[in-house]
Amino acid sequence: MAFDLTPLPYDDTALAPAVSAETLSFHHGKHHKTYVDKTNAAIEGTDLAGKSLEEVIAAARGSNQGLFNNSAQSWNHGFYWHSMAAESTSASDELQSMIDDAFGSTDELVKQLQDRGAGHFASGWVWLAEKGGKLSIEETHDGDTLADSDFNPLLTIDVWEHAYYLDHQNARPAYLKAVTETKLNWAFASENLARGTTWTYPA
Repeated sequence: MAFDLTPLPYDDTALAPAVSAETLSFHHGKHHKTYVDKTNAAIEGTDLAGKSLEEVIAAARGSNQGLFNNSAQSWNHGFYWHSMAAESTSASDELQSMIDDAFGSTDELVKQLQDRGAGHFASGWVWLAEKGGKLSIEETHDGDTLADSDFNPLLTIDVWEHAYYLDHQNARPAYLKAVTETKLNWAFASENLARGTTWTYPA
């Protein structure tokens, strides 16, 4: 069974002005779709056909870089769309308590996400993740992912240029400030924490 392009959980204008409709259209409809299409083409007729995307990622890691890149990027983008929200959301009491313990406050967490994202060299992803009951900010480079890691990812921010260039040109800090201060989906992060297992890409 082929993987589908994850639909956006909001319309193309929902994240503006942090992320414009034009950026969402290209990012979702071109970049994400290409990763999904290449993943499907690579697994067609193999023993990975019919496996979950998480299983494909784990099988490809270290053995098939092309398939790993495309499957991991498919997963990362699906997770990223849900990490953003059109409307303001709130963290659960459990998540808020863990944020306060790890970072002191949500404002400090947001500042650290901005700083880590701005300082991340070249392309990649910045994550809020949980492991062993503790929160941390993690980074993955290029197409790498936490989907098959020991971490439970709660939120991610795409720091590839295609995520922000049409709106902010090369000013990655401006993009990070806009999305972290107004568009992070704390309800989604809370759901991921409460579930206790890594989010699965929709079948």
